[in-house]
Amino acid sequence: MSKNNPFDEFFSYKLEKTSSDTKARAGVLTTPHGKIETPVFMPVGTNSAVKTLVGEQVEATGEQIILANSFHLFLRPGHKLVEKAGGLHKWMNRNKPILTDSGGFQVFSLADIRKIKEDGVEFSDPKSGAKHFINPEISMEIQEALGADITMAFDECAPYPCDYEHAKAAMERTHRWLDRCFAAKKRYDVALFPIVQGAFYDDLREESAKVISSYDAVGYAIGGVSVGEPQEMKNHIVEITAPLLPENKPRYLMGVGTPNDLLDGVKRGIDMFDCVMPTRIARHGSFFMKKARGIITNKAFEEDFTPLVEGCECYTCKHHTKAYIRHLFKCQEATAATLLSIHNIQFLVNLMKEARKAILEDRFEEFYNENYDWNET
Repeated sequence: MSKNNPFDEFFSYKLEKTSSDTKARAGVLTTPHGKIETPVFMPVGTNSAVKTLVGEQVEATGEQIILANSFHLFLRPGHKLVEKAGGLHKWMNRNKPILTDSGGFQVFSLADIRKIKEDGVEFSDPKSGAKHFINPEISMEIQEALGADITMAFDECAPYPCDYEHAKAAMERTHRWLDRCFAAKKRYDVALFPIVQGAFYDDLREESAKVISSYDAVGYAIGGVSVGEPQEMKNHIVEITAPLLPENKPRYLMGVGTPNDLLDGVKRGIDMFDCVMPTRIARHGSFFMKKARGIITNKAFEEDFTPLVEGCECYTCKHHTKAYIRHLFKCQEATAATLLSIHNIQFLVNLMKEARKAILEDRFEEFYNENYDWNET
């Protein structure tokens, strides 16, 4: 932060250690609702709840910050209702940090029912069909009404693949919209992270990183990845982009969530991650193991009276066996998804805590090699 930045009263970031053999970093981000030790994984509570879990179960995983989706909360129940309730923290009865995304990615995903214009985006509610409009000013109004600790700039996410001119136009509009986001911001206890765009073109990513870094923001994000591109391409974009962002600010890689994604990101200098993956795969019967994904319905688990992962300290592994959870899933008991979600979230939360410890002890490359090559199938 600059000496005159009014956000300094509410936010700070301390870079504690950088790995000697990779670009991995360990730091501490201070927010109005608590400190966040990085690198960190953020569970996603799209509609202001992490699916299948109550607040105490989420917090028991050791998470430090969760993400809520401003696009969905704008549609239901409406940001003004949440504001009347006292903001997201009181609405959810949560006293730890929250981040909201701007709705830019959701707009991107509604390709068949939205129109992007310079002023903003017209779109149809995918459930009701009602017509709506969001632009940078409205996105800031929504997010500041929700009152999360960290908000995201309204951006245009280009698809993969896309041609150079499309990517350039989307990036330049993102930059113009960023100006409008900062102009519309009113609250200093709510941070705003700009977002790097530029699709999969090196020069555009470099240009975008330079532009957004010119804003004295609390932190910065890399968007427009995990949209269907190969892992190698994603890693390349992060590799060239992260070092161009301010070293003394947190860096957030949006929407990635496999163990490999997180380890690759940390190795390249990323501090923050989010993804719906741990709860989504849980609802389909999958759970994280070291370097593999287990399928709870497998016949091999029918008489397996061991925890999902030996030594795991999550509630699920301390209290239940694979055989029991398999039985619940086979009977379509909702508790099965709850138990698998608890485990999956804590697995990723702990992976980042262990990565942080390895960075502080300057052995991250060894840790990376021990834990990478996770089998996603």
